[in-house]
Amino acid sequence: MTLDTAGIVDAVASHAATSGFFERVPQHEPKSAPTNGLTAAVWVKSIGPARGQSGLSETSALLTLNVRVYTSFRMQPEDLIDPNVMNAVDALMSAYSGDFDLDGLIRNVDLLGLCGVPMNALAGYLNQDGKIFRIMDITLPLVINDVWEQSE
Repeated sequence: MTLDTAGIVDAVASHAATSGFFERVPQHEPKSAPTNGLTAAVWVKSIGPARGQSGLSETSALLTLNVRVYTSFRMQPEDLIDPNVMNAVDALMSAYSGDFDLDGLIRNVDLLGLCGVPMNALAGYLNQDGKIFRIMDITLPLVINDVWEQSE
């Protein structure tokens, strides 16, 4: 089996695009600051063998994506910044839990961290192009069966 990175990133981004929360959903880490509203960006964070998931002749992969939710730190009213970000993150985490195999593209989302770090989200701030954003980064670990052939 080959690793369909573009298809997987597209499937993850499509959950964000169809959620109704986001004005933009780039499939890369943006090089410039997002504009108004909420933005969700999806990109590859890491890849490696999926611990304890491989067979004797092929290695399964753990592909971890970053899904960053952004909004301006200057959004008004300020009391709605975190609730708006959290509502969007909650919708995405629910979607990734519900579409456990991304319509057959992967074996499963590693929700509970069987192969390492579980799906989670971490809040923070980002200064980009002189603008400050409130962000939450979702770590999305995905297990893909039989990606690399093992040989003698």
